[in-house]
Amino acid sequence: MSSVVVSQSSFPKGAMVPPATGVLLVSSNPDLRRELMSRLQSGHWDVREVLSGAAALEKIHEGFASLVLLDPALPDLKVEEFQEIMQANYPEVEIVPVNSHTGQPILAPPSPGSPCFNLIREVERGGPISMDSACSSFVLDTQGIDSGLPGFVGSTPAVQRLCAMVRLVAQRETTVLITGESGTGKDLIANAVHQLSPRRQRPLVIINCAAIPEALLEAELFGFVKGAFTGAVQSRVGRIHAAQGGTLFLDEIGDLPLGLQSKLLRFVEQGEVQRLGSTDTFRVDVRVIAATNANLRRLVQERVFREDLYYRLSVFPIELPPLRERMDDLVSLTQAFLAKFCPRSVALSPEAAAVLRQHTWPGNVREVRNVIERASILMGSGREIRPEHIII
Repeated sequence: MSSVVVSQSSFPKGAMVPPATGVLLVSSNPDLRRELMSRLQSGHWDVREVLSGAAALEKIHEGFASLVLLDPALPDLKVEEFQEIMQANYPEVEIVPVNSHTGQPILAPPSPGSPCFNLIREVERGGPISMDSACSSFVLDTQGIDSGLPGFVGSTPAVQRLCAMVRLVAQRETTVLITGESGTGKDLIANAVHQLSPRRQRPLVIINCAAIPEALLEAELFGFVKGAFTGAVQSRVGRIHAAQGGTLFLDEIGDLPLGLQSKLLRFVEQGEVQRLGSTDTFRVDVRVIAATNANLRRLVQERVFREDLYYRLSVFPIELPPLRERMDDLVSLTQAFLAKFCPRSVALSPEAAAVLRQHTWPGNVREVRNVIERASILMGSGREIRPEHIII
């Protein structure tokens, strides 16, 4: 995702900003909003007010604002979290943090003639602003060979069928369930579905259901309000809400605690999120991709996974083949990892290739990656991978 910058040639030094430039004023302080609104009555700005970070993200997702006047004392988000979401997903929108009490801009001023300069000139004479428009968006590795999917390597018939399925479903809003053994590349397929979809310019939020303690997972997913539990000193939206307009990837969905599954089902079916400690619900526009190496049908039979949630997630199932069923891709995978780990041209000796082909690769592609990374280190300054460099 590239940053969109308004060129100064479009706004010559001293020129007035064209009418109806969208400005979003974000503050829960009514006095501050009233004061800033009074300073922006020149007619060159289309100013709208919102009271929270979540409401601001909704307006920005709708495409309204090109500039944001931000009171850092947000009632629902840490200002750092809000800025991270903005920089990653809306880098073209410039953010101007202001002092919560005086309304004065906080950091360094922009170049004269820019939209922000003209805005700040009307908000506060000579005041500094933040012009940090650096893009920290998620960038997908596109070194894939032959598969046609970003980041995914392979050209065997199994991979070609997989590629066709991914490209078809990527254009829809359908919920996708990715299954397969550990190390087969389920995360890459999830990334590819998002990258090839109309949502690719929006957030891809990843949460590993197995990596977060059960006591924290609900708050992480759904958010919480101030005072919902000990330590909740400030309200926060959850990761689901952070994916607004984009894709939520629930990795290791088979490890989701049973107690949370009914709440997740409500979100998947109705697009509604209810934060901990609140009876209010938020409607969100989020596509769901889930992945697991577990047999969800067996988990349903064992009554540790809800049957209704399983059927709602598996609208479009994609099963990744293990590497032992597509061994013709081993050479391509090895080449891709050698290119990644070796800054110079490196060859794979026939003897080393034979060692690789004799292995059954229970760890799948992840195991290949680890073996090649070790070999590239053990090779030292050499230019050929030999059998003694292959440790399996």
